[in-house]
Amino acid sequence: MENLRESAGDRLFSIINYTVLSLFLITILYPLIYIASASISDSQAVIAGEVWLWPVNPSLDGYTAVFKHKLIWIGFRNSLYYTVVGTLINVVMTILAAYPLARKDFYGKNAFMFYFVFTMMFSGGLIPTYMIVKDLGLLNTTWAMLLPGALAVWNMIITRTYFQTTIPDELLEAAQLDGCSDFGFVWRIVIPLSGPIIAVITLFYAVGHWNSFFNAFIYLKNQNLYPLQLVLRDILVQNDVDLTMLTDVQEAARKEGLRELLKYSLIVVATLPLLVVYPFVQKYFVKGIMIGSLKG
Repeated sequence: MENLRESAGDRLFSIINYTVLSLFLITILYPLIYIASASISDSQAVIAGEVWLWPVNPSLDGYTAVFKHKLIWIGFRNSLYYTVVGTLINVVMTILAAYPLARKDFYGKNAFMFYFVFTMMFSGGLIPTYMIVKDLGLLNTTWAMLLPGALAVWNMIITRTYFQTTIPDELLEAAQLDGCSDFGFVWRIVIPLSGPIIAVITLFYAVGHWNSFFNAFIYLKNQNLYPLQLVLRDILVQNDVDLTMLTDVQEAARKEGLRELLKYSLIVVATLPLLVVYPFVQKYFVKGIMIGSLKG
């Protein structure tokens, strides 16, 4: 078969397409490079605006300050706890809600789906939610970060659709003939066959927990319960850095320079865990999202 020659219009489209995508790539990539470079540059160079792309007078003073800041360590520990425990709760709740709704023999599943979808379009609002959290005695506790968002309806719908399109009814019938219970079927068959969608929703939930600060801002008053993102907010928005919590770093940079280094270094530290985890679940994204997003 002869190769079709690319027309002038196709070439023009390709040029425009690559140009636009390159501009988007630069727009996204440059801030990341700048933050990483500023975090390891000299504080005075950062303040003077000498850092454009590459580090200037490389220094690790910012990271030294980060790891000597007591509240940052507390926030990192809390964020890790909220992410691990919260994601576990989210995934369990999502599977428990999605699997029954994927079963054809589940009586009243359309009514339950209506209730779930209704919550996506209408909510009680911030004040009623706050009152419920308060009346349940969750204020200023770790549960205030875990329970109010225990289930995301959109993730549940994607997971339900994945179960419908991936787990055949014949497999359930064969398991039932062998005396397998519903919970046994979910544990031994459904979950092992649903690795892609579980990886996808796990990452979605984990990213949400790791980046969450609004619930902590509303429900928490004890700094020992603050997640890392709330500590980051105090530093970036309020410029609230207690230099008395630092020791020998004060001699390495001036007060304002140290604060600038802390901002960029903390952004890198707060972002790095997700960047490390993402490559391990990336391969599941296309399969999990494409199958789970099919209309069921």
